Amino acid sequence: MADGQARSLEERGSHPIDGLTTRAEPVSPAALVKHVADVFFRRPELDALALAEDGRPVGLVTRARLMLQLARNFGHPLVARKRVAEIADLAPLVLRGDTDVVDAVSRALARPDEAVYDEVIVVDEDGRYRGLLPVRRLVQQQGVALAHSRRAREQALSRAAELEELDAARTRFLAHATHELRSPLAVITAAADLVRRSAERGAWADVQARVAPLLRAATNLRGTVDNILDLARLEAGKADVTVSAVEVLPLLEDLAAAAVLLVGARDVEVEIDGGRAPRAIRSDPEKLRQILMNLLSNAAKFTRRGRIVLGAEQASDGVRFFVADTGIGIREEELPRLFIPFERVRAEGVRQSGAGLGLAISRSLAELLGGRIAVTSRPGEGTRFDLHLPGAAAA
Repeated sequence: MADGQARSLEERGSHPIDGLTTRAEPVSPAALVKHVADVFFRRPELDALALAEDGRPVGLVTRARLMLQLARNFGHPLVARKRVAEIADLAPLVLRGDTDVVDAVSRALARPDEAVYDEVIVVDEDGRYRGLLPVRRLVQQQGVALAHSRRAREQALSRAAELEELDAARTRFLAHATHELRSPLAVITAAADLVRRSAERGAWADVQARVAPLLRAATNLRGTVDNILDLARLEAGKADVTVSAVEVLPLLEDLAAAAVLLVGARDVEVEIDGGRAPRAIRSDPEKLRQILMNLLSNAAKFTRRGRIVLGAEQASDGVRFFVADTGIGIREEELPRLFIPFERVRAEGVRQSGAGLGLAISRSLAELLGGRIAVTSRPGEGTRFDLHLPGAAAA
């Protein structure tokens, strides 16, 4: 909003939200999920679309909710004839354009956590759809509207900055997730079509030859979907912790055996260092196993020769697990990017695979268990990850 407009709002003592709306054509509640997904794929700037019938809003579908449904249904809605109304929010926040900014902010932020950042639908005095209002823009305008109170302005602008940062992170995450889901889905669709054509010709040898790559692509996609859902649950604080006794040495032996399979025929030895480890600890065994398996998978990917050491040792306030390798190492400037979702460290001569979620999930799991992960590395010499669990007292 221009400075002149902001001053005129202040002079009138009223700050309606009508001038803050973003015009985005609504879709019919009868539209197919596939159609709406295609709109989001074509227009990455859109975070939400309103559902309208006869010019009146009846629901809201957000990019995040739609992508999560695609992941949960393994891409099924891309080809199913499902109406978008079946996955939309049919009770969104709808405000008249003459609603005051302060009142609109209060009502927007009073919604449940999962909907607090969803767009607000703006209507005219007759209840007809006018546009969408991003909450971050609403909060920014609140800062202008409350400029007479410096403290209130600072709080509002701080909240707006937080929303901007969260929105940018969400946009990056969804862009990466969309790509990671869309690319293998295209491969699966093409492979399935080839299988169908071969079956129609009665070429059963071709069918058998093409089923294996199709299953591999589907399995890889399922792994990506599972990782995205795991990360979403962790970031939303909805992951549960189940604590029980964990015998340390048997855990290390099982994980080392799995690491041998990951290494394959390469000249890499997998070793266990458990001489200073407690016999047992109390922690969540599944989440602890997942963290260490992700660290071992990362070590196996970047170690061409030498060794990988998996170990544990008693610490003064808990226990420390570690995975050390003699791989290619990581440059210091690359280390901060290791735990960012979908980020992949550049490594010469190493084929990049996976969605880049393993280390991000590991860090979130470690924090969920009350611990932390640290990393040290030297290019050409190797990398070491330390998982410190201060609450994992010896059982």
